[in-house]
Parts: sequence; structure tokens; C-alpha cells
Amino acid sequence: MPIANDGLTFGVLGTAGIARKAVIPAIAASDHAVGAIASRDGDRAERFAAEQSIPRSYGSYDALLADDSLDAVYVPLPNGVHAEWTTRAADAGLDVLCEKPLAVDAAEARAVVDHCEDRGVTLMEGFMYRYHPRTERAVALAERTLDDVRTVTATFRFPLYDRPDDVRLDPDIAGGSLMDVGCYPVSLVRTVLGDPDRAYAETNDTRNAGVDTELAGVLAYDDGRSARVASGFDTQLVQRYRIDATNGWIAVERAFDAPADEHVELTYEVDGRRGVETFDPVDQYRLQVDHFADCAAGGASPRTDGTEAIANMRVIDALAESAATTSPIDI
Repeated sequence: MPIANDGLTFGVLGTAGIARKAVIPAIAASDHAVGAIASRDGDRAERFAAEQSIPRSYGSYDALLADDSLDAVYVPLPNGVHAEWTTRAADAGLDVLCEKPLAVDAAEARAVVDHCEDRGVTLMEGFMYRYHPRTERAVALAERTLDDVRTVTATFRFPLYDRPDDVRLDPDIAGGSLMDVGCYPVSLVRTVLGDPDRAYAETNDTRNAGVDTELAGVLAYDDGRSARVASGFDTQLVQRYRIDATNGWIAVERAFDAPADEHVELTYEVDGRRGVETFDPVDQYRLQVDHFADCAAGGASPRTDGTEAIANMRVIDALAESAATTSPIDI
């Protein structure tokens, strides 16, 4: 829904940690504002609002969506209800920034995207790393200086210990490492190589939770290119990717959840010339918010729009199906 570019007022559906530590501060640091917060627990919403200096709090998500002073909503709820509350927000005429993944599978993602298009609202999936200058530079380097990229390897793992009730371990709301952090390596591979033709994966459930806590996957292309993706909850933090071509490579550490207050690097070798580029501290969540707001104001399609969300979910679906059937899956 195009609006005047004088700052968006966001409502936030839920009091998730990612909202508290990253997205609400990013909005507050921008030319935009958080006008309301909602929780199913009214007291919790009120405490959260006081802590974050948010003017209004609501004890239900529907009540927030009825607030006619809002321009957009941010949805950091558990994966299994992203689709429901994105479509409800669209019904209220609100633009939507939804945390990844947009839906539980590609079919649901398609339904959400079609619904938002019918309602004329801007929809963006929250892959914040895509807006970091280092990511933009890595993609540009791969496109402009690497000849014949043959393979990409991407990993995102972190320790999820001593938290048996964590929503990311709940199969009923689309938990698991693939959905939580594996979606980032899939996104990176697709950004560099395009959509694969086949997927193969193996998973492990070390918690007997009913979700994958470890995943290792291979994405294959009919022209012989390939990628390896991995995710998990059972090791120390590792988030990296490497792009390999016939004439060189690009490597990135701390690749997806890059710190906002530290310099980060990109290392490469092209045609025998090796280099390291350093990037100043930047809040990629704020860059994401600004991109979303610009698209909402101008009616443009975001970089991580609904079409991207559907395509990413197709690959995630194929990896999950392959792990379940122990067979390669055509995409």
C-alpha cells in the first residue's frame, strides 16, 4: 500500500526475543516508530511496552490490527502462525514485514503472497542479511569477477541447550533447524547460484523432539553445479559461506547474524589476487526496515519479496521431503 514517505508507524505482533533485541531497536533508530505491541498476555504486553517505550499495548493480536494509527506490522511469531497473522494484517490494510520463513511450506507461502497481492499491501520476508553491505558486495563479486561458479557451501548452526520448551523444538509450529536457521544457507545458495534442480538431505533429531536438530543437504543443478547446506542446534555457533569458481573463491565468516557494533570482513581470491575487505559496523536490521519502508512508500517490490519466499520454501520443502524419504527430490 503506497504511503507518504514520512515515516511508518509499526505494530509488533508478539514479544519475541528477535523483536526485543534487534528489530524494535532498529525501528527506533530509524525514521520510523513502533506505535503498538501485542501479546496474548495483556500484562506481558504492557510490561514490554513500558520497557521499550512503546505508546500502546494490547492483550490480543486482533486488537492491535484494529488500531487505525498503524501503517504496517512486524510479525516475529512462531513459524507455524506466520501465514495466519500475515494474512490477517493484510485484511486490515497493513503492510507486513514477516520474519522468515513466511509460511510452513511453499503452498502456504503462495496462498499468503496471493492474499497480500489481492489486498494491495507490501509484503517482505525478513532475511536481514541480504541488506548488509558485505552480502551485497559478495554477491556482486561473485557475479562480476568469478568465472563459472561451481559450488557454494553454507552453514548456520548454534547451540540450543537446556531449553526443552523452546518453540524451535516444537513440530506443531514448524520448528526445527532447517526452518529456523537452515533457511539462511538455502537463501544464500539461491542468491548466488539460482534455484537448484534437485535436493538431497539427511537429518538427526538428537532431542527426540520431533524436529530436525541437525541437517546436512546437497543441492544439485542439471549443469553440474552444486551446493552444500547445513544447519543445527547441537554445536557452537558457526555461520559461514564459501563460493568457489574456476578462477577463485569468496569466503565469509559470521555470515548471517552479523554484529551491528563490530567490523566484519570478506575474503577472496580472484585470478591469483587475494584480498580482504573490511566493512564498518552497520545494523542490518535497520537497513532491512528502511528498505521495507521505501518499498511500502513507493509501491516497489522488496528484495526479499513474496516470490522469493515461495522459491526459498520450495527448496526447504524438497530438503525436508528428501530427509523423510532418504531419496533425492526434484524441485
